[in-house]
Amino acid sequence: MSTNDINQEQELDEYGEPLPKSKSQVKREMSAAQDLGKDLVGLTASILKDVPIDDTLREAIMQARVMKHREGYRRQLQYIGKLMRSADIGAIEATIAKHQQKDAEQVHFLHLTEKWRDRLLADGDKALNTFMDDHQDADRQYLRQLLRAALKDKKENKPPSNARKLFKYLREIMGSEHP
Repeated sequence: MSTNDINQEQELDEYGEPLPKSKSQVKREMSAAQDLGKDLVGLTASILKDVPIDDTLREAIMQARVMKHREGYRRQLQYIGKLMRSADIGAIEATIAKHQQKDAEQVHFLHLTEKWRDRLLADGDKALNTFMDDHQDADRQYLRQLLRAALKDKKENKPPSNARKLFKYLREIMGSEHP
């Protein structure tokens, strides 16, 4: 749910006074806050520590994580939803979105590294020359050794341990250039 779903601006009457929220709107807001609270329960501890929430809400989230009984967990989520009403929903969503963006960038980087590994294994020296043009601080000789060993493993139907070593080295080289 987005901030607009939870904190929707109220309509004004003819005198400029806000109209009271409908019962349905209040329920939608409570449900959205509870859903966001459930998302917070599912976050890792390292991400949760960055989320701007008060200690009471943080403690309620930690309690929900260890609950085994389904009904107790459901009631705890309702309590978290109640606490979420006084929280800064926009800041919480912004923090979660920032971490999701970092995760997406990391996944993209790993996919790019995999593509380079596969390209090096498929095209050999031609791909190696292209890689070396883009990444000049890479050790060509070591890369060649890893490449030959990975190709030999593949030819002999051995486990791809050298292909993994090649991937790790590529990730190290490419990661040092793009923090």
